[in-house]
Amino acid sequence: MPIYVKDGGTWREISSSAGTQLYVRDSTSFTNKTIINAYVKDGGSWRTTFTLFDTTGYQTTTGSVAVPANANAIHVQYAVGGGSGGVKGAEYDKAGGESAGAGGASGGYISDKVFTVTGGETLTITAGTAGAASTGSAYNTTAGSGSATSITGSSSGSLFSLAGGTGGSGTGGGVQGPLRSNNASVGGAATISGTVLTTGTTVDGLNITTFNSGPVGTFNSNGSGTAGTNPGNCGGDNCSITGGTGGSSYSGPGAVSGGTGAPAGGSGSAGTRGSGGGGGGAQPQSSGSDGGAGELNYRFMRMT
Repeated sequence: MPIYVKDGGTWREISSSAGTQLYVRDSTSFTNKTIINAYVKDGGSWRTTFTLFDTTGYQTTTGSVAVPANANAIHVQYAVGGGSGGVKGAEYDKAGGESAGAGGASGGYISDKVFTVTGGETLTITAGTAGAASTGSAYNTTAGSGSATSITGSSSGSLFSLAGGTGGSGTGGGVQGPLRSNNASVGGAATISGTVLTTGTTVDGLNITTFNSGPVGTFNSNGSGTAGTNPGNCGGDNCSITGGTGGSSYSGPGAVSGGTGAPAGGSGSAGTRGSGGGGGGAQPQSSGSDGGAGELNYRFMRMT
């Protein structure tokens, strides 16, 4: 949309094609300034005619992502590392008990956090993968860990890294005994490295302190993941025990539940959205489930 100014009684178009420039008075001198917003008065009301940058829609694109030229911030509505898998159950012949597998852990998370970025730089964006349920021998077995969800800028450096949950294990057992030791999973940590904005308004009028649509429901939130439950052993040959529940991802009203533990001889469920997978039960023994893959959702904006 062209902009016109009155110059000595003549309206002149402000545009590169007309070969003219618009200057604003700053203190005592005229300085060539970047125009962020332009307004006109229409029938007594001011109306916006130009905004330098409109906040983009949310996206989940991973890999190499270019920051728009006029953007200087990124709003991460939600992000979480991958959840770890659940440990399988174990049954014995003469050990005097049975073992349940620990549930997987969730990854570190972010909810409604705003970071500064540089227009035109390249971001490397990674969504963490899920950890697999444990396999192989039931008496010495370890569940897979989730991997990290992260964003790193070519100019801004690391913004954050959300570690995946670490898988639990069952160690030191044998079919004739002893009962194995059941070791719990561990939630992933959230490492925040970039410049975080805690106040401010975008050029198109968004007050960032009102951002609360992420799972936690609170602006500028982050935290560690949650370990799954670890039921351990039941007493007596052929006793029944259910596997551990996976740790939930995010910590707030929108927390995503982990996978359910498998009952003896039954099936549990996998984690989702970075939560942990359910553990296996016994007797008879049942398998654990995979964790939930990591995720992130973000949009670009320009702060005033």
